[in-house]
Amino acid sequence: MKKYLIVGGNSGIGLQIAQDLLHKSEEVCVMSRIEKNADLLSGASFLACDTTQDQSLFPSMEGALDGIIYCPGSINLKPFRALKEADFLNDLQINYLGAIKVIQKYLPNLQQGNDPNIILFSTVAVQKGMPYHTSIAGAKGAIEGLVKALAAEFAPKIRVNAIAPSLVQTPLSIKLTDTDIKVSAAAERHPLKRIGQASDISEAAQFLLQAKWVSGQILGIDGGLSNL
Repeated sequence: MKKYLIVGGNSGIGLQIAQDLLHKSEEVCVMSRIEKNADLLSGASFLACDTTQDQSLFPSMEGALDGIIYCPGSINLKPFRALKEADFLNDLQINYLGAIKVIQKYLPNLQQGNDPNIILFSTVAVQKGMPYHTSIAGAKGAIEGLVKALAAEFAPKIRVNAIAPSLVQTPLSIKLTDTDIKVSAAAERHPLKRIGQASDISEAAQFLLQAKWVSGQILGIDGGLSNL
C-alpha cells in the first residue's frame, strides 16, 4: 500500500483521483480548506489547510509519502484590459505558489517514500494561445517551468510531472458547461468532439504514478486540441 497526499481532493478532478486510488486500496490523505464529499471518500483521511495562507500554518504529517498530487486551480477568463494586478496574483497564489508551499512543506515526507513522485496541473492554454487566458496561462506556464526544474533537481529520487488538460466538466468549470449548448460548442472545438471528464484526467494521473521512467513531462490530455 502506498500513501498519497491529494491537495484539493474532495471535488472535481482531485475527488476522482482520490476515489480511484481508494478503489486500489491505497492510503489517501485529502487536503482542502473544508471537508466535503466525505461520503464519497470513505477510508480517506482529511487535513484542513488553505494553501494560500502562510506555510507555517500548514499541518504537519508523520511518515513517508509516496506521492503529492496538487489539484487546486482557477478559471479566470477576462480580456487583458480588464485584468487587474489582483487577478494575476490570485491565480499565481492558487496555482503556483500554493504548489510550491505544499512541496516545500512535505518534501521530507516524500523523500522517505517508495518511488515518490509529484503531479501538478497545467492547461492546454499554455502551449496553445487562447484569448482571455492571459492570467491563468501565465500561472500555469510557471507550473510547467517548475515541473522541469524540480524534475531535474530531484532526480533520480523523485519524479515530477504535470497534466495539461483542456476543458473538463467539473464544478470549477460550471460556468462554461452549465448548458447543453455550451458543452456542444466546446466539444466541437476538440478533434475528438467531446470535452473532458474527471475520469479522463484520473486515468492519466494513475499512469504517471506508476510510470517509473517518466519525469519532467507535461502530458497533454486535451481531446487532441493542442496538436491537431
